[in-house]
Amino acid sequence: MTSITADFVSEQLSICDELLLRRGQLVRPRDLPGRYGRAIQAIDHVLNAMCCEAVLAGGWAVWYHGFLGRMTQDIDIVLPALRIEEFQKVCSVSGFEMLAQNPGRWPKVRHKETDIKVDILPEGGRPGTAARPAPTTIPSPASLGASAGALEYIRFSSLIELKVAAGRARDEADIVELVRAHPERVEEVQKHLASVHPDYVAAFNHLLERAREQQDE
Repeated sequence: MTSITADFVSEQLSICDELLLRRGQLVRPRDLPGRYGRAIQAIDHVLNAMCCEAVLAGGWAVWYHGFLGRMTQDIDIVLPALRIEEFQKVCSVSGFEMLAQNPGRWPKVRHKETDIKVDILPEGGRPGTAARPAPTTIPSPASLGASAGALEYIRFSSLIELKVAAGRARDEADIVELVRAHPERVEEVQKHLASVHPDYVAAFNHLLERAREQQDE
């Protein structure tokens, strides 16, 4: 857990200011300010060496797609299932360290220079919780908008898919904010989710109603 110090708070406020001021210029993950951009550039170095595709998901993708108040301390990336072991090996000689992996949890690495943790979301992994696992698994990065050699942001509809699949309160809140930011994309999302699983459409429509209620308040 990150220690909350005066320096940490000052850094976060500075990053928030830069995110707002340079919103239109931060078009790729590596453009993020401060430690986050440096950590992603290090990830890009690994991906380029492997000629491997990956997408940035999680909180930074939520920020990129319109929830401007969303920040996160970690970086979440989706990797191809068959490249994860290789990614970890290349990371270990490229400024990262492997973190202990608890049984049933997904792998993590830490970028040593920035102290930023990278959560690896494996293709084929099942989101959700032990009590309520998702009915589908994580798709391949290529189908989520990836290109080889550098991180790309996950596509909007695919981000919603992963958030619905995860099903936590925080993920639901992210979906509500994204819908409020992009009401014009609701039909696009519904079509995409219908092609994945009918339960996802029902869950999304419930959150859509919540977003509309909040919009009217």
